[in-house]
Amino acid sequence: MKKQDNSGSKRAGALPRTKNRRVIFGIIALLIPFFILGLFEGGLRLFGYGRDLGLFVESAERPGFLVMNPHASEKYFGDPENATTGNYEEFSKKKGAGTYRFFVLGESTTVGYPYFYNGSFHRWLQYRLQHSYPNLNFEIINVSLTAVNSYTVLGFGKEVIKYEPDAVMIYTGHNEYYGAMGVGSTNAIHGNRFLINTLLKLREFRLVQLFSRSWYGLKRLFAGNKKGQREGLMKRMAEGQRIPYDSEIYKQGISQFETNMDELLALLTKQNIPVFVSNLVSNEKDLKPFISEENSTDSAKNQYQQATLAYERGDTAKAKSLFIKAKELDLLRFRAPEAINETILKLTRKYPGSHLVDTKSLYEKNSPGGIVGKTTLLEHVHPNLFGYALLSDAFYRSFSRVMKLNSKADNPHEMSFTQLRSQMPITAVDSLKGAYEILLLKEGWPFNEVIPEKDKFGVSYEAALAGRLVMKKITWGDAMLSLLEYYQKENKLEPAVKVCEALALEHPYDPAFLIQSGKIKMQLGANEGAIFDLKRAFTLENTFETARDIFITMLKQDRSEEAVAYLRYAAEHNNTTFSLNELVSFVDKINVLKANLKKDTANADTSVEIAAAYLEFANIEVAEKYVNASLKLKAGDLKALKLKRQIADIKSKM
Repeated sequence: MKKQDNSGSKRAGALPRTKNRRVIFGIIALLIPFFILGLFEGGLRLFGYGRDLGLFVESAERPGFLVMNPHASEKYFGDPENATTGNYEEFSKKKGAGTYRFFVLGESTTVGYPYFYNGSFHRWLQYRLQHSYPNLNFEIINVSLTAVNSYTVLGFGKEVIKYEPDAVMIYTGHNEYYGAMGVGSTNAIHGNRFLINTLLKLREFRLVQLFSRSWYGLKRLFAGNKKGQREGLMKRMAEGQRIPYDSEIYKQGISQFETNMDELLALLTKQNIPVFVSNLVSNEKDLKPFISEENSTDSAKNQYQQATLAYERGDTAKAKSLFIKAKELDLLRFRAPEAINETILKLTRKYPGSHLVDTKSLYEKNSPGGIVGKTTLLEHVHPNLFGYALLSDAFYRSFSRVMKLNSKADNPHEMSFTQLRSQMPITAVDSLKGAYEILLLKEGWPFNEVIPEKDKFGVSYEAALAGRLVMKKITWGDAMLSLLEYYQKENKLEPAVKVCEALALEHPYDPAFLIQSGKIKMQLGANEGAIFDLKRAFTLENTFETARDIFITMLKQDRSEEAVAYLRYAAEHNNTTFSLNELVSFVDKINVLKANLKKDTANADTSVEIAAAYLEFANIEVAEKYVNASLKLKAGDLKALKLKRQIADIKSKM
């Protein structure tokens, strides 16, 4: 019997095995570079190279709190030297009960340029909400940056969703062409959304950060001059300076804005997060076009000249139309075109939970002839302090309509816009610093205005501090502390209060500045304001000293019912040799008498008893109030008349 020959079948079976091996080896060969890159990436992370570019990081000063990552913007800028930083505003990882948390997204106007800190509209809003609703806690965290646009707003917006926002506020659109990743900027990828999003993701890798830094380092090394670095950020970012109206690149900018904002509003709507989007304002009347077509009757320059003549004739309707046309035809697009506002209106109507904040109408109502100009703006787009107050008012009005925050019946403490402008803690240094920043800005491109000698830094103490602040020789916090020390030394108590309140806004979790503000207000006799500050300080940190100051001030204001809780705390935590037990009994007695008076408001005898009790503890003003009330109820009452004479005698000896 012949032996069967299986060699053919063996060869046939070897073929697929060989193919499989080749496929496997091919896959391995493809994966090796990625494996090597992964090893490099892991090594860089292990040795601490590069940066986490997430939006928030742990606060170094306050455990359990987060702050905006100072490096978060680097993902959006090609050159790290152009990357900008934002606010340092702490907020708790775990949102407290009764806390309303709002995030603010946007660009330089939104972050408060040129004042920053308490000049920003969100701080005006914070101050107003605090005073209007003292029993609620509002966290307003501003994650805006200068020189960014809707790509950064979208990226940051995706991240804030994780932190339980009750609402998101947005003011953006002016930087759509020249801001980071803008279609006309130095790091543009010319509207290719896929490439932009891929690049943004890649920049999170340490290996890409290493390559990017090396590239830009070498580029600067061989550039031969540092002129580009000395020039202002506006010029460095505006590579494609001339963008004609309705050109392809113009349309790309509008499309870029609409696509990014549509994605963000859709995402916020899906998460049931209310979003308030403001339309934009820019200087129409008091700013000539930056760059205009030459020798054209339909140029930006020609339209602006015609608009000026129409305004001088009193034809404000025609003037407004021509001023807007001049802005639209300006080839240097540092002011958002009208199409951006049309897009904002369309998108806020498209998504439920998205609300238009009509800032533009409010600015027009506060501008001569309804044409926005220097009444509210400093240059092309950035508001002056009145303008920032108006911007905050526009958001406040929208909040009030949507979130029911403006009912006088529910909230008798609501702060009016007039009160806000009067009380907002903007210091002289803040105001001067903003003015100096604008002078320096206008000295450069594209304004190229010479600073008059008379407008250079002044000679007052405030002016000197503002000058040092502008030149970055002192921090804002140190400037405020120096200013406070100066005012206290000069016994200028009212401006000293503003500095304390300004520092309290910047450091909302530090009771020290609230306590200091409250004490100065007590000296000034501004007892209601003192109580407000001290109560907030006590909420942050319970101490005997703060409780003592609160109940003493409340008793001066005839608020014994509220004072008793702080009095009892002080009595229980008394660190002095003076007993408060007698005072506790006195306040209990007062409160019983007041309760009786509420039941029988026409009882003159009870009113006299209250007056006598207050007089016993030398509270003359409140005692006199109850004596007068008693005499109105019962003219000629002997007890009341006797107390009135006692009070008059005490006053004569004071």
